[in-house]
Amino acid sequence: MSQPTFEMVLTAGPEHIDELGHVNNAVWVQWIQEVAVAHWNSVASPAHHDAYYWVVVRHEIDYLRPAFPGDCITARTWVGDAPQGARSDRFMELTRPDGKICVRAKTQWAIIDKALGRPIRVPSEVMAPFLSRV
Repeated sequence: MSQPTFEMVLTAGPEHIDELGHVNNAVWVQWIQEVAVAHWNSVASPAHHDAYYWVVVRHEIDYLRPAFPGDCITARTWVGDAPQGARSDRFMELTRPDGKICVRAKTQWAIIDKALGRPIRVPSEVMAPFLSRV
């Protein structure tokens, strides 16, 4: 079963470009986090926003091709099938206007219970909106 996806568009501005004339690798990492947070904000219930936050545990990033000033990058993300304890995998592809993938990433996130101040097992009700089409 394919997972529901979330998409957003990012534009490569002058502040994102490095001395080689393309989007800097550190910017891709920032965009990965920005898109993941936007996905959480768009799907999670207000009660879950109040109770939890996510932190990055690991990034695996393949830089496949460059993006250039002015490019509109489409970021598409989805979560993995089943969390493992406090951790959940998120997948992302960032694509140039010509349809070619620039960056492909798998990022592992851990959920933190705000009241406890520590990681907890990912509650099934938190994951449900990310795993099923509504």
